[in-house]
Amino acid sequence: MPSLWKFGGLTPLKLTQLTVKKIGTDELSTRSAALSYYFLLALFPMFLFLMSLVGVFSGPELRESIIAAFGRLAPGSASQLVHNVINQTFQSSTGVKLAAGIIGALWAASGGMSAVVISLNVIYRTPETRPWWKQKLTILGLTIALAGLIIVALILVLYGGRIGQLIAEHVGLGGVFRAAWQALHWSVSFAAMFLSYSLIYYLAPNVAERKWHWVTPGAAAGVGLWLLASIGFRIYLHFFNSYSATYGSLGAVIILMLWLYITGFAILVGGEINWVIENEDKKKEVFETKMRQIEEHMKAA
Repeated sequence: MPSLWKFGGLTPLKLTQLTVKKIGTDELSTRSAALSYYFLLALFPMFLFLMSLVGVFSGPELRESIIAAFGRLAPGSASQLVHNVINQTFQSSTGVKLAAGIIGALWAASGGMSAVVISLNVIYRTPETRPWWKQKLTILGLTIALAGLIIVALILVLYGGRIGQLIAEHVGLGGVFRAAWQALHWSVSFAAMFLSYSLIYYLAPNVAERKWHWVTPGAAAGVGLWLLASIGFRIYLHFFNSYSATYGSLGAVIILMLWLYITGFAILVGGEINWVIENEDKKKEVFETKMRQIEEHMKAA
């Protein structure tokens, strides 16, 4: 299978045109709206699962830092909504209840990933033929893997400098290592995001023959689109936030839904880009096979 970074022989402009056309054909705008609904239902169980997982290996300080970081990820007043809901969940739950709720939280959090699987199957034009248990294991595995990657990325963002300092003091390295580590731990955080997207595109759709790529063009485009759209949305809310005036106390929920819509759209657009490239490669393979058959037939004649 050719490298996806060859774009299937397409120019970047042609790839963009085909992707935009297929976005309309697959009604990605509508599917992203559906994803935002499922993401909202899965969001807080996912946080509960993540924080329970963190609590197994660390104390309350790290948990509080990650909760605050999660809150800052959401734009505008939605950040305070996320922060408050997670804090209230932990304050009203005992350790036993939280431990007992990990499995239920994981199951509920996987609902968002299940919606992604269905949407990517539509993009790849393939029916879901996997047994229900295999599909559910794939979804749960993806949810756990993404949870781990999110935790690693956030720990590096929050405590990367402190970790680097401890390593430098223990190994006996100087300021050069500290400077290199500052760049490295941010690079690892971004690498975790790219890996998350690549895992979704590799495991989620029901496609038999796949080749693993650490970073696919779709993953790069999806992460880039999500970052740009999230930053742009945050800037818009900073200067033109009229949602609270229009929707009152529901303004934070509306902002959160729009941000989840952007997240779902970015994931699906990345899947569309990968499909367009893979489809072009398959067309070329079929054409070359037919040409070889014609040549062999002419030689035999």
